[in-house]
This record gives sequence, C-alpha cells and structure tokens, in this order.
Amino acid sequence: MSTIPDELQGSKQPSDAEEDSHVLIARQAIVDENRAVFGYELYDRSTPSQGYTADSDAALLFNALSFADTETLVGQKLVFINCTLESLIGGHLELIHPDKVVLEVPPVPGNAPQDIESHALILEDLRKRGFKFAFNHSVLTRGYAPWRALASFVKLDMTVLKPEMVQPFVKFATANTTAQLIAEKVETAEQHQLLTSYGIKLFQGYWFAKPALVKAQTIRPSQATILQLINLVRKQATTAEIEELLKRDPTLSFNLLRFINSSGFGLNCEITSFRHAVMILGLKKLFRWAALLMTTSRNGGAPPAVGQTAVVRGRLMELLTAEMLSPEDCDNAFVVGVFSLLDAMLGVPLAKALESVALPQPVLDALLYRTGVFAPFLALTEACESGDDEVFGRTAEALHLSNKQVNWAHLQALAWAESLAAD
Repeated sequence: MSTIPDELQGSKQPSDAEEDSHVLIARQAIVDENRAVFGYELYDRSTPSQGYTADSDAALLFNALSFADTETLVGQKLVFINCTLESLIGGHLELIHPDKVVLEVPPVPGNAPQDIESHALILEDLRKRGFKFAFNHSVLTRGYAPWRALASFVKLDMTVLKPEMVQPFVKFATANTTAQLIAEKVETAEQHQLLTSYGIKLFQGYWFAKPALVKAQTIRPSQATILQLINLVRKQATTAEIEELLKRDPTLSFNLLRFINSSGFGLNCEITSFRHAVMILGLKKLFRWAALLMTTSRNGGAPPAVGQTAVVRGRLMELLTAEMLSPEDCDNAFVVGVFSLLDAMLGVPLAKALESVALPQPVLDALLYRTGVFAPFLALTEACESGDDEVFGRTAEALHLSNKQVNWAHLQALAWAESLAAD
C-alpha cells in the first residue's frame, strides 16, 4: 500500500460507521517479445461471478484509482480496461488522465454501418482527449474501416480465430494500420513460436501468466463528511477552507491523495499537500469525484442500491437536459438527481438534509417544492424508475421528448452508474 502522508500520521482511526472493505482486482500481464511486462489487463473480481458484467470492468477506472493502490496493481505500466459502448460516454472518464489507459472497445452488436459510424465520432473525441483503444480482430474487417485509424492495439484471440486465418489478419493489419498487435489467450510454446514468426511482438495468455488477484484494502469516508466537501465546492469555497475539512477527516483526505497520486492521474511528482491536490484537481472535478464517492460509500444505514439509484437519477437528468439547458444548468440537473435521494442516504428528512448544503435556488425548488425548470425532468426520471406510464407519457410530451429518446438516455444512465459501482 502507499505510504500515508505526514499530514495523516497520528490521525484517528476510522470509526465503526466508516466502513473498511476490500476491492478484489485480477490483473493479467501483457508481455513483449522478451517476456518483459508491457501492461496489465484488469478485471473486477469484487462481485460474484454470476453478477459479473463487462460494465463492471469500466468501474475499475474509478475504483482502482479511488480505492485501490495502483502502484501495487500496475506500477507505471499501461492499464487495459474492458468497457461497453455505452460506458464510453461516462462521466468517470473525465476524472482519468488518459496517457496510461487503454480502453478495450467491443464491436457494435449486429455490425450496423450507421452504428459503427456514430460510435466512430465518440471514439474520435476520446482519442483527441488522449485515450488509446484496443479492438478485437473485427476492426480489420471491411465494415469497421471508420474505426481502424483509431486503433492503438488490435487483439487477436487465439481461441476465436482459426489458425489459418491468423497470418492473413496479421498481414492486413501490418499493411493497413499503425496498431500494435497483441495475441491473446496464447496457451502453448508452439503457439508463441508460430505467432512470433508472423511478426507479433505482444502476447497475453496462460503461457505467460494467469490472472493474479490483488486484494486492496479500502478506507471510505462517511457520507456526512463527503456531503460537507460537496457543500464547500458548491459554495466555491477557498482552497484554504477545503483544505481545513480535509485535514479534519483522514479517510477523506487519504482517498483524495491516493486518487490524485495514482498512475492513472498522470502526474510526474507525488502530491502530499492537500492544498496542492485541490488546486490541481479544480472545483469541477473535485465535485464530480466527491459526488461519485458519496454514492459508493456506506454509512451503515442506506443500502448500496440507494446510492446506485441516486447516480442513475443524476446522470439521466444530465442527459435529458443536455440539448435544452445550458452546461451550468445540466450540472445542476445532475445535482438534483443525485440529491433527490439524500434523505434515504442520510436517514433524515430531505429538508433537514438540504439545510447543510449550499445549493442554487432552482435546485432547491425542484427538490423541496417540485417547481421550476428542473421539476419536470425529476418527475420524468422518477417515472422511469417506477414504471408510471401515465406520468411518463404526460411529462415526456410536455418536454417534447420521444419515448425512444428517454429510454435510450435511461439505458445510458444505467450503464454509466453500473460502471461506477464500487462493490
């Protein structure tokens, strides 16, 4: 584990209400031609195998940096993370420095040309932000030409490709892309030797290393403390005021320093000053980090599902307002959604919970009185949860939103929330 900074030495131990838990992460090495480690693919193993989804892999981008020790996990190597097409638009990617992150992107279901084209635009935007992509051999087929120039890596699955097809795929990739080829699920010395003769220089599989579990202890702050931080950020408090709160709560400050010093954040020097950490992260990202941290922390009262539902509400409201309201109002819509379940998360009436939070009046109007610009979006969001067709139809029509638009936004919000789950 990382060394605890001097500012945390001698601090009180977390109370019983501040739950200690563990994140189980499996990693498998990707090695080069000399069998030196080139990078690691990470897998979430905190959930039972029957509950495992590809979306939970995307959660590692938040979980591994916020709750696990990335120096133990991956050091300075590249991190390969599986993701779904829906999670590519997730807000969690805004918190990650992309230099050392490779997103493994699956093909489009059905390989529809229009879907491939539309996702190419999303991928291009992420590429401009510095993210790298790994695709499977599908990207070498004719229909995926729009994705091909975006590939940093192409993975060739030895259990999927027929042996006689591997060399043609390698030749095509070499002639038509600048991507590095990775042969995965390599299980024998004979396979390795043959693939090397084809010019492949990166390998992954049981022949080199089976996935190894890393059990990382997590220390999560109480929701009340995170709420105080959110309150300060929303009031645009000074760095000194935020620093004072961090100094008072070792679990909150420990998580922040571990997050900002992780390899995925991309800094070249270690940050041990709370003031420096706040200045580097900035208020907008600090708010996003704190809001996500609150929904994944437990205080012994609210079940995990409440925080998960709050995240879905926030993201859905953000998506529904995206083309109608200003960027600032979209941020406030996110707050309305997340804080609409604050009473359940904190175990106190909503009005009392909101007394301790500095929020814009339109946000309070929506939460307390169900009035104002955000109120119909909140009603529509709740109707999506409850299945109230009458409210859904009436509110969607009033907002000039089609059923298809709302349902698609709801699916995106669900996928994004799942990708941030910290179970």
